[in-house]
Amino acid sequence: MTDKMKIEQFVVGPVATNCYLGIHQDTKEAFVVDPGDDAKGLSQQMTKLGVTPVGILLTHGHFDHAGAAEELAKEYNIPIFVHQAEQDTLENPMVNLSGNMIGNPKVYHADEFLRDEQEFDLAGFHIRTLFTPGHTAGGCCYYIPREDVVFSGDSLFCGSIGRTDFPGGSAATLVNSVREKLMVLPENTLVLPGHDARTTIEQERMYNPFL
Repeated sequence: MTDKMKIEQFVVGPVATNCYLGIHQDTKEAFVVDPGDDAKGLSQQMTKLGVTPVGILLTHGHFDHAGAAEELAKEYNIPIFVHQAEQDTLENPMVNLSGNMIGNPKVYHADEFLRDEQEFDLAGFHIRTLFTPGHTAGGCCYYIPREDVVFSGDSLFCGSIGRTDFPGGSAATLVNSVREKLMVLPENTLVLPGHDARTTIEQERMYNPFL
């Protein structure tokens, strides 16, 4: 939690995906990061918290991160954001893993396709898009400088990095992405990953064996 942002975390879906709400404490507007596959549960939680979602941020297009995005977007009439290089992942069931991992092929969609380093405002926060391919071809992270937080998806974990054995993955690309885009952030930046425990840039500089 920072001065203006309250972060709520929910673990959703069959592979324990971290979904986050970035809530503006004054307005109660919020953005949703990687809603996983539990639209109903997230909607209930947002109602309980009294927040109004205004957008959905996808770090990448795998089923366990993007599955509930369209249902939530329709319910609240809000846009879905993703990096422009991730469109094929979203739209190809064999690449988004819905076809070969859960046996339920799905095509996902987005409304806003972002560029590397593109900055935009959502829920009262100024957000910078960081292109971090390697886990998928168009994976990205969302950095909020004024709040000292980055949502790292499956690019950077506590003591690890994302898998690179899926379609579009590359270990060398991911390591370079994390080094060039994330390790240069201020050391006190809070890292909120797509799975497992949160960490900081300082901790990962010191202890991450992949870097």
